[in-house]
Amino acid sequence: MSENVSRTVREFDHPRWQARLTELCAAHHVPGATLAVLVDGTVHELASGVLHRGTGVEATTDSVFQLGSIAKVYTATLVMKLAESGALDLDAPVTAVLPDFAAADPEATRVITPRMLLSHTSGLTCDFTLDTGRGDDCLERYVEAAKGVALDCRPGTAVSYSGIGYNVLGRIVEVLTGLTWDEALKQHLFAPLGLDHTMTLPEEALRFRAAMGHLGEPGTDPDPAPSWDLMPRSAGPYGRVIASAGDVVRLARMHLDGGTALDGTRVLAPQTVVAMQRREVGVPDKWTVSADGWGLGWTLYDWDGIPGYGHDGASIGQYGYLRVVPDAGVAVALLTNGGGARRVYAALLRELLGELAGVTMPDSFAPAAQPPVVDLAPFVGTYRREGVVITVTERDGAGHLVYEFVDGMKNFSPPLEADLIPVTQTAFAASGAGPSFSEDWMPVVFAELPDGTGCCYIGMRAAPKVA
Repeated sequence: MSENVSRTVREFDHPRWQARLTELCAAHHVPGATLAVLVDGTVHELASGVLHRGTGVEATTDSVFQLGSIAKVYTATLVMKLAESGALDLDAPVTAVLPDFAAADPEATRVITPRMLLSHTSGLTCDFTLDTGRGDDCLERYVEAAKGVALDCRPGTAVSYSGIGYNVLGRIVEVLTGLTWDEALKQHLFAPLGLDHTMTLPEEALRFRAAMGHLGEPGTDPDPAPSWDLMPRSAGPYGRVIASAGDVVRLARMHLDGGTALDGTRVLAPQTVVAMQRREVGVPDKWTVSADGWGLGWTLYDWDGIPGYGHDGASIGQYGYLRVVPDAGVAVALLTNGGGARRVYAALLRELLGELAGVTMPDSFAPAAQPPVVDLAPFVGTYRREGVVITVTERDGAGHLVYEFVDGMKNFSPPLEADLIPVTQTAFAASGAGPSFSEDWMPVVFAELPDGTGCCYIGMRAAPKVA
């Protein structure tokens, strides 16, 4: 299906890309996928495979998938809309809007700002999942419960991917609009952009063909996950938007078009769109999502001098990827429901962005044939952040890692064990990573916080060394 909104300049070979999508999904055991490509004002939508291997329901272009952390882009867009209206000062303390907001450290409470929350520099951690019920007060209750959760680092000192931070932003949206986060999205984004295949609540997805996540060993056909969704309603601002690939690209098109919807409705001011794409902070882990840095909500990329932005997302057995090349006016969204999704992403988007936008994406993260010699001793120890314990040991001169979910994340996934192969003096490739990380290798990056504390970055999250 194609939606023509302006004269096409570059021809999009629909049959060719459809065949390539189907070929890659089959090769990498991805049960189903949808792809949307915006080029020269035309949205092209493709689908392949099945939504559920148990039922055999076919994936179609109007099927909806869980977006995982791509939801953060939606929350950030809402927050920036409030900032441009004057209702929110990005550089004032969060307590100016949420007087009851508190972090585990009183000093952090006084200095954390919305800008820090948007750019993942607040120090608030990521994997604090708490079911606070289905009521409209679920975010208020979540933010209250998160007061005692340990920080990953001091605010403003380092980047650490933060789920709590985006839930605080969601609560800010509620206080300033008088609406729930879900309703604010509907009124201020979904409606003006015509996103009629985008929603936040699971029961709303029942109106559509909804993808089921799949889990299994790499290189095999995965089985349907035991649950369609493990996330409570309180996870919304950081991880719960459900949408078609076409609708994801339509959100990106608004950002490409300087903040206007297709019908000319202004959603954001042009200067707000630019501010969201401006680099706020660099990242020690440049491999997990191929990021060069973070803006205000957007992951930023530098493809040999060609700038881009986007976001990745994952839920239980579902993986999504959004990439935007502003200079070329190109946006691509790929949504999948399991298997070797990262490999499909890597191959397909390298080809698409190369042909349509002149982008050369970096090679897949992997160790060299002759890895550098690295002294492992400084990195051996135990690292902990909320929900995760990472243990690094040395065995016969080689590094070994155990990544274990604890606390509220305890039943999210079994522990991951991996050998560590040096890539640089501080970055290692972990084997057996799974599809949500790199194609074959999970980046493990060691860094030092400003106070001298060592930390281990996995999934862009900083876990301080505790032993």
